Amino acid sequence: MIKQDPEKNSDSINSLNETDASKEFSPKINIDAQYIKDLSFENPIGPSFQTNLDQEPEINIDINTGGRPLKDGSFELTLQFRVEATLDRSTVFLLELTYGAVIRITGVPEETKNTVLLIEGSRLIFPFARNIIADTTRDGGFPPLFLQPIDFMELYQNQHLQ
Repeated sequence: MIKQDPEKNSDSINSLNETDASKEFSPKINIDAQYIKDLSFENPIGPSFQTNLDQEPEINIDINTGGRPLKDGSFELTLQFRVEATLDRSTVFLLELTYGAVIRITGVPEETKNTVLLIEGSRLIFPFARNIIADTTRDGGFPPLFLQPIDFMELYQNQHLQ
């Protein structure tokens, strides 16, 4: 588990003009810890994939976000990834990752903290999960899979506003 000093690692989400009102409203996100909650990698066809290098597998990626309040006023944020590579309807590899973080949000109205958590918190921890996915696919004998940046606002709207 990675522990961070919240005073040195806060990310301001304030995009307002610098006025007296905006100085009073200074939202901050502090990441207190980040960790792999669950990681699974399956390579069912093993070295036989290497003989079919002329074909690229189809990659399907499912991403979900989740959050829950913790007792101390902070939140646990989770990013869940399911990445499946298939070739001719056979699974080449299957990677499942749940990446978590303990996050404190201040300067934001209580009713919007969950939204900020799922959008901005996800945006902040995504690069770490992305690296784990790239390293795991590489260590599994495949080229590293580098996920493209994700629009967490759109993901939030699709998952939570329908």
